[in-house]
Amino acid sequence: MPLIALVIAGLALAFEQAIQWKFGPMGLIAFAALTIGVKAKNTMFSSIGAVILVMLLAQSG
Repeated sequence: MPLIALVIAGLALAFEQAIQWKFGPMGLIAFAALTIGVKAKNTMFSSIGAVILVMLLAQSG
């Protein structure tokens, strides 16, 4: 079980770094807001993070 937790944590860190590399600090803020909103079960906070990420994705495409 600890190995699975380490693998998941490593993947989350890699994903976070990829977001920051591609979208800069705003992408990192959006990802953090989405993550915090999901963990806190706060739909407004997670929605704000999701909307910012979608806007960044639409802008780069």
